[in-house]
Amino acid sequence: MAAGAEPIRFDVFFDYQCPYVYRASLLIDEVRRSGRELDVRWRYFSLTQVNSKDDGWTVWDAPAGEPVKGRLAFAAAEAARRQHRFGDLHRALLSARHRDRLELDEPEVVESMAASAGLDVERFKTDLSDPSILEALAADHRHAVTELGIFGTPAFVFEGGASAYVRLTAPAEEADGAVQVFERLLAVAAEEPRILEIKRPRKPVT
Repeated sequence: MAAGAEPIRFDVFFDYQCPYVYRASLLIDEVRRSGRELDVRWRYFSLTQVNSKDDGWTVWDAPAGEPVKGRLAFAAAEAARRQHRFGDLHRALLSARHRDRLELDEPEVVESMAASAGLDVERFKTDLSDPSILEALAADHRHAVTELGIFGTPAFVFEGGASAYVRLTAPAEEADGAVQVFERLLAVAAEEPRILEIKRPRKPVT
């Protein structure tokens, strides 16, 4: 990236349950390692909520004692944000779920990740029990659905309002390959509004 060039800014709506979010995060990390400056704002989007058939029920307002898939991880991320350590825990949670196959609905798993990420664990646990901890999830999810029409993760939203739901195969193993993929993503998703949708057919398994 040329000296003095502006960073590429975009939002990514995500759910820790989604393997394609993990792949997108690896792509972003590789692009950054290449020297590109990216300003990424990770924003919450609950797949459990979007798949719920119960009108009026929400992930964020469900009773604390009710098992809700994915809710604890969102609360953990927001608790980390209160300690200015969101990025550290965000990467740890994604890796724990999709590389190590750990269950993020288990409090001991999330607390272990918080400790490994350098958070104050006692403050972390206190914040997890704060009834307001899911307000950011509610606000992000509602904005995504009502203002942007987002339906799944990961969803990239670029400056100027262009957006795209993106599913990647296994990420490139080196920075150069990741940069090529990212540039092509930008060319279509952010810079070519005439292309509304691309979907690859899958050959039937015989």
